[in-house]
Amino acid sequence: MTEGERNAQLYTVLSGWGFRYKILEDGRRQILNYILPGDLIGLQGNVMLEMQHSVEAMTRMSLCVFERDRLMTLYEKHPSLAYDITWLAAREETMLDEHLLSIGRRSALERAAYLLAFLDWRAKSTGAAAEGKAANLPVTQQHCADTLGLSLVHTNKTFRKLAGDRLIRWLDRGCEVIDIEGLRKLAGWTPPLETKRPFL
Repeated sequence: MTEGERNAQLYTVLSGWGFRYKILEDGRRQILNYILPGDLIGLQGNVMLEMQHSVEAMTRMSLCVFERDRLMTLYEKHPSLAYDITWLAAREETMLDEHLLSIGRRSALERAAYLLAFLDWRAKSTGAAAEGKAANLPVTQQHCADTLGLSLVHTNKTFRKLAGDRLIRWLDRGCEVIDIEGLRKLAGWTPPLETKRPFL
């Protein structure tokens, strides 16, 4: 999905990873958040009439398709599902609050630790990774640089430090979290408590 376009569908992610992003006129990209199973894609475009950001797949994805023009029917006839959509939107806002805090106030090392700890938590809480095992996150250092607001060189040096401290290991295409508690402690971050997560 591309910023500015009108799309006739909404999507629920059934499997795979993606991300939401915006691009400046000079080509610089800011990744806003990551999309995992259970997340809803395209709701903003329904409310604002057109997409205010772009969406790209990182891995192969399976999606459930909803016709956008039937959304109001869902609110009118299925209030419990309407509440679930509101829950998903509120949870997204909470995550974006934490991302903004991280970019604005954490050091580069703390930001990197937070991002990987956050992605590990999201992967496990959505079933994209098995609980109790090292999570393999399908992110590149370019993805991370574009999320953290750092240069690729600075990002590489920061991740080498995390790898040297045996908190993570970089793979051919992604990152393996080795010490999740160490990452959380370094970032000063604790995963939020959530009520049962709705799945549309």
